[in-house]
Amino acid sequence: MNLAWRLAVRDLRGGLGGLRLLAVCLFLGVAAIAGVGSLSASIVDALASEGRSILGGDVAVEVAQRRATLEERAAFAEIGDVAELVVMRANVSTADNSETIIAELKAVDGAYPLYGDFRLEGGGDLQAALAGGGVLLGQGAAARLGIEIGDRVRIGTARFPLAGIISEEPDKVAEGFVVGPTVMLNLGEFTRTGLERPGSLYEVQYRIRTGPEADLELIEEDLLKRFPSSGFDVDTRDNAAPGARRFILSTGQFLTMVGLTALLVAGVGVGSGVSSYLASKTRAIASLKSVGAGSGLIFRLYMIQIGIVTAVAVVAGALVGALVPGVVGAVAGETLPVPPASGLYPLPLITAVVYGFLAALTFAIWPLTQARDVPAARLFRAGVEQMRRPPLWVAATVLGSGLLIAFLAVIQAREPVFAAGFLAAAVAVLFILALLASGIVWLARALPRPRQPLLRLAIANLTRPGGMTRQLTVSLGLGLTLFAVLGVIETNLSGQIRSTIPEEAPTHFLLDIPSEGEGTFRAAVVDAGGTNDNIRAVPSLRGPITAVDGQLVSEMEEIPDGAWVLRGDRGLTFASAIPEGNRIVAGEWWPDDYDGPQLLSLDAEIAQILNLGVGDTLTVNVLGIPLTAEIASLREIDWATMGFNFALVFSPGPIEDAPYSLMATVRVPEEGDRTLTRAMGDAFPSASIIRVSDVLDSAETVLLQLSTAIRAAAAVAILAGIAVLIGAIAAARRARTYDAVMLKVLGATRAQILFAFMVEFVLLSLTVSGLALALGAAGGWYVITQVFELEWLPDWGPVILVVVLGAVTVTVLSLVGSWSSLRARPARALRSL
Repeated sequence: MNLAWRLAVRDLRGGLGGLRLLAVCLFLGVAAIAGVGSLSASIVDALASEGRSILGGDVAVEVAQRRATLEERAAFAEIGDVAELVVMRANVSTADNSETIIAELKAVDGAYPLYGDFRLEGGGDLQAALAGGGVLLGQGAAARLGIEIGDRVRIGTARFPLAGIISEEPDKVAEGFVVGPTVMLNLGEFTRTGLERPGSLYEVQYRIRTGPEADLELIEEDLLKRFPSSGFDVDTRDNAAPGARRFILSTGQFLTMVGLTALLVAGVGVGSGVSSYLASKTRAIASLKSVGAGSGLIFRLYMIQIGIVTAVAVVAGALVGALVPGVVGAVAGETLPVPPASGLYPLPLITAVVYGFLAALTFAIWPLTQARDVPAARLFRAGVEQMRRPPLWVAATVLGSGLLIAFLAVIQAREPVFAAGFLAAAVAVLFILALLASGIVWLARALPRPRQPLLRLAIANLTRPGGMTRQLTVSLGLGLTLFAVLGVIETNLSGQIRSTIPEEAPTHFLLDIPSEGEGTFRAAVVDAGGTNDNIRAVPSLRGPITAVDGQLVSEMEEIPDGAWVLRGDRGLTFASAIPEGNRIVAGEWWPDDYDGPQLLSLDAEIAQILNLGVGDTLTVNVLGIPLTAEIASLREIDWATMGFNFALVFSPGPIEDAPYSLMATVRVPEEGDRTLTRAMGDAFPSASIIRVSDVLDSAETVLLQLSTAIRAAAAVAILAGIAVLIGAIAAARRARTYDAVMLKVLGATRAQILFAFMVEFVLLSLTVSGLALALGAAGGWYVITQVFELEWLPDWGPVILVVVLGAVTVTVLSLVGSWSSLRARPARALRSL
């Protein structure tokens, strides 16, 4: 082994050669996986470490549409210090009602905030700013309203002076997706607004600061057991922002899968780089074997070299990945739920390193075995030798390391089934591309040769030993396929919006319309240019599900995956007729004149998750009163209608006795927006008006950030493919130089030779891009129609542009890489061959 080490290190001093490709590919793949893993871990760590500030307490209890009773308040006070907040959506208008925005209203008491730093622009104390009866607005809200500090704003039926601009809210992350800025006022002033009334949609939060030794899990269990019918939603600092946490983990998992795909592309480069390097060592290997070196020594020598380069590349990639949280925090920290926590995260780094070494083993072992087993006499003819099938032990090693990569990816995934499916699809595409590459070579050989010599040469180059056809078809094909899939999905989602909004979507959502004021509301819509046909109004209540077929939700050991209806309070409604966009799939809808025990129609998908059927029961808490209903039917809901869709629709009956308001969707012309806003503000100050365009803008911002992250991860796959391209060009340089020299000797000009090369590269790049487009379209179709269950509405322009740019990139880089072959002088080149 000492001899092998000495020879390996001495040989590396002469340069890396083809091992540069191995190093670059492994570096890119490992850096992508380590970076995504470190970023996800850092954000989750930040959510955990800032749990108190994000939640606003050690324990938080939410109650829908009511204040806590005296008994409940006493229970909270026994646990620790309590801060009370009322949270709801509300309109904030200028004093003359000329401009209106939708805002997330927080009415806070004197104990707020229990934790975290609350800051105002220009400094100042929160409670002092609110003490004078003023309000605070989130950043940008004052500019949208066209007001300054000291000007008055209207919230509900009351007017307040603007006392300051909020610079930082410690508990903003826990709110999840919001459609407007924050407006904050003192809890004592909240009653002046008239927004808190029976039937209005609001929630009251009680945030509790406990002692340092408090058992939070025990506290949560005790509250739910003491008040099983209260409808409490209890959270602790250990899970302060569950929605943000789930989003980060799910996104991180998907990006890790994309990173593994990039590593798969890089693996092709690893194999090409090792093959190229060993081909350049033909004479050295032949010489060593001629003087008595055994196959074992040859194998150990080059295994050591590959191991050294692999270790350096993998460690470098992991180090770069470790820096990603800091870089992302500095550049885009404000766009994330919380800034990434600083520090090293060993698990994602170790995982990326293990993936890197396993990928190197998977793709390097076969060409390394070839160099070991080829006799010395045949080594002198290397360069035209075809690779034989690998021996059984090599195939077993490759299969075992590949399965180990998949196993590690699946067991660490948040959703193992998704991870397994993603990896299986990536491997399937890899094999399809490999088969198609063999088909291209076969077809090029079978085609009749054109009479034009340069065209004949270009087609023949696709089948030559050591050519680029197989490597580029697999590596760049996989990378471009990934981009094509993402392009198809994105354009389809945009197509859904374009096809739905112009004809079907409302222009406004209106909430908290008093039920007794429906006639006035409809008149306001007509005055704004709408019609009664454009109005859909439904009763609206809120309440949490407290029992599923008799089993208390608080006593469930684990909430089933996908059972979002059991988390927090839900929107409820009642109706005589089947809602638009709904279809009964089990049971029957109640008659129009139904007057009997309370019945319920449930979303069929939710029923399947909860294992419920017709005849089972659900219990909801409405304003502190439990209401049990028998499931009469299951519905399939078209959630893409952009109207009000409820998972739970009750029959007319006892639920009508609870105070309720109306929510409505309307459609008015653009010029009627201000008329509608002013009329609703005057007639119903407590109602909330939400522009659909504002909601779509907020959602588009989130989707754009996610899309950018996915494209950045997918770009690593393209970079790995380009690295493979460059490596393949370098490996074929000697053969291309020989071709160019012989053509020059026969009288060909440099332009003619360049034309032959260009035809070859254009044919290859167009083939690779065409395959990527076909596979990407198939993958995108599956995701859109089978996973999302949406209509197939692709926009082929951007997708085709992606693959065309890929074809151009392949062609240009190939021509640039072959330029040195055209400059070779015949005499010097022939002497070196």
